Amino acid sequence: MTQTQEKGQSSPSGQRGVAHLVCGRRAKWVVLILWLAVLLLAAPLAQKLTDAQDNDAASWLPGSAESTQVLEISEDFRPEQIPAIVIYARDGGLTAQDRAAITEDVAQLKQLTDHGIRGTETRGPVFDRELDPRAAQVQVPITMDEKGWERIAPAVDSIKDVVGEGGGGLSVHITGPGGTSADFSEAFEGIDSTLLFSAMVVVIVMLLLTYRSPTLLLVPLIAVIVALFTAQALIYLLAEHAGLTVNGQSAGILTVLVFGAGTDYALLLVARYREELRRHEDRHEAMALALHRAGPAVIASGATVVLSMLVLLAAEMNSTRGLGPVAAIGVAVALLAMMSLFPALLVIFGRWIFWPVIPHLGTENPDKRGIWARMGRRIAHRPRMVWVVTAIALAVCSLGLIQLRAEGLSNADAFTDKPDSITGQEISARYFPAGSGDPLVIVSNQAQAVEVGRAVAETRGVVPTSLGLPPGTKPSFEGKVLFEATMTAPADSEAAKQTVERVRDAVHAVPDADAQVGGGTAALLDMDKATTHDNILIIPLVLLVVLLILCALLRALIAPLLLIGTVILSFAAALGISALAFRHIFDYAGESTDFPLFVFVFLVALGIDYNIFLTTRIREEAAHQGTRPGVITGLAATGAVITSAGLVLAGTFAALGTLPMVAFAEIGFAVALGVLLDTFIVRSVLVTSLFLDVGPKVWWPHRLAREDGALRRYGSGRRAWRGGAAERGCVQRRLTTSVLVIQPVRRLRTRPFRPKRGSGGGSPQGPRGRGRAPSRTGGVGATGANHTRRISAKYIASVPCT
Repeated sequence: MTQTQEKGQSSPSGQRGVAHLVCGRRAKWVVLILWLAVLLLAAPLAQKLTDAQDNDAASWLPGSAESTQVLEISEDFRPEQIPAIVIYARDGGLTAQDRAAITEDVAQLKQLTDHGIRGTETRGPVFDRELDPRAAQVQVPITMDEKGWERIAPAVDSIKDVVGEGGGGLSVHITGPGGTSADFSEAFEGIDSTLLFSAMVVVIVMLLLTYRSPTLLLVPLIAVIVALFTAQALIYLLAEHAGLTVNGQSAGILTVLVFGAGTDYALLLVARYREELRRHEDRHEAMALALHRAGPAVIASGATVVLSMLVLLAAEMNSTRGLGPVAAIGVAVALLAMMSLFPALLVIFGRWIFWPVIPHLGTENPDKRGIWARMGRRIAHRPRMVWVVTAIALAVCSLGLIQLRAEGLSNADAFTDKPDSITGQEISARYFPAGSGDPLVIVSNQAQAVEVGRAVAETRGVVPTSLGLPPGTKPSFEGKVLFEATMTAPADSEAAKQTVERVRDAVHAVPDADAQVGGGTAALLDMDKATTHDNILIIPLVLLVVLLILCALLRALIAPLLLIGTVILSFAAALGISALAFRHIFDYAGESTDFPLFVFVFLVALGIDYNIFLTTRIREEAAHQGTRPGVITGLAATGAVITSAGLVLAGTFAALGTLPMVAFAEIGFAVALGVLLDTFIVRSVLVTSLFLDVGPKVWWPHRLAREDGALRRYGSGRRAWRGGAAERGCVQRRLTTSVLVIQPVRRLRTRPFRPKRGSGGGSPQGPRGRGRAPSRTGGVGATGANHTRRISAKYIASVPCT
């Protein structure tokens, strides 16, 4: 009899279900052929995803924002464009040779037309002062159409070929929106290959340490790569034909999510498959049972991530809204591959794929004696003290939130290094108005243009003499006009955002002007407002989705509420520790406004996975041996695999730190830290101690809260659980024995007492049966019942703790 049958479950043949459609003797080959066909179709399309990315301003801005509307209206006056600012500077003052060289450069710049450069509209040079100038600016507009993001870096390189890099005391830099955008474009260039390589290295190392098998690690790696190519191809088709917005941010996170989530699902399935191989000789039956028992937890985990990502569709930010379906598609495809292709490959390869540690039939599961089983038994001594101390420690860590500065990153603070555009921006700010090169864009009705212009010029923070019509712009279009104005503060500063607010208030007060204010600074302001709205809306929705999934999976209410509480506490602690690290270790100036939202969504959606893996196993064991011993068994069975999965997921998100952008590095660090907290502290200590302390009531209102499996039925309640160390150490084995021993003995008590005629055994007072009537439960009476209990207890106590 197998261990499964000992627990009273149905035989393997009765639990095949749909699992054999994946791992059957013939079905596994069908699954493999289907996925090979998908890969052949998907691989060429996946390579085109980079070309389908939309990284212009409209792909990030909220669709209803004022700056977005100005951007759309301005296309009627001129093609969408951004200026690249060439800054020349010499501390001692520009020499005559410098000024002659600048004039020559401008003449050559006006002849440039490649990569969208509008050379004929070049403006300048403009000097910082008329007498003895120290610096000069030249503004070169660059068209930003649907291919603008791809051409911006080559366009800036063409400008750099003309102006050079200076020398002999003259510094030359390219800055402004064009220069900064080129640096961002170069930072995003190769993001897919960089993250793919980094994630592969992390996954290979972690799988090698986890499986201790150089052959087994290739199977999940193959399945994950197939899933990634398939997801990228599907997203490319949706971007080209269904209007799905994909940018560099969502494409980078897609790679991390597919590798991290896919590997997690593979680790959980392999752990259960290894268990079943030790119980069943037929690997097809073993895989069918592994899918049957681990499948619900894996599917629930994937559904949690997918639905949480789809909640992002309610966001105002275009970039956030676009990330939702991209991430959901990636995780859904990874889940499908890990529940079909991966098990089919494992069954095709057979047991030898686990070499050198091959799980043979009848070998002992090492998890039962591992560190997680010992930890569970130690926590069981004083579970309440453990969870109280752990919760207090996490709450203390969350105090670091006072150091959080999620107010946005300026261009100067957005890179982990210091690119040329930032150096040029600093030099330009010393000699020119800090907002030059990234002006305000104002659109109004032509009849009220003079009044609107006067209102703008009189607003504090605006250079009054800077108002004017940009070169190449139509003087009017359908009764509207467009003009620009320069601010005194740096365009990406908080002071500039306040100036935008004042300008908007001023122009909106002009009657019948229908005036609107846009530009780079206005776009940043609108992004901040939209992100604040998204934080307030998205975070509660994600929590609600996760809570509903947990309630449906566990068929309980108390347990899901406890799990949600632990996830929130873990998120606050991870954010607090990250904020302290950013301030005092990495010396980052702040965080982007969407940083808390992204970290929350990833941590809750992915971090809850480990709680799902643990609690579904606890619930499965609680039905047979009770909640408290089920907690220990569940922790022992899932501890190693969840730890490995957490390390893999943390490592893949840490790969975001390889990118030269602070926003990605911060998200990667915070999510990796949060995953590690979930893995080693929340899941193994906090959740375990909470479940041990609450006991069967954690399953309320399910009947497990009242019956609690074998523990409640046979008297092994809280007191028995808190008995001696020997009982705590082998409670599972003894409870199984109690089911087999006590029930047959109790049947003896229910047999009616029928003495033989004339035997005199019917009554203690004589052979005729006169006197006290026999007990209703049989002739053994109370004495017999007590004897039965003594036999059962003695027999159970004699069961060895193996």
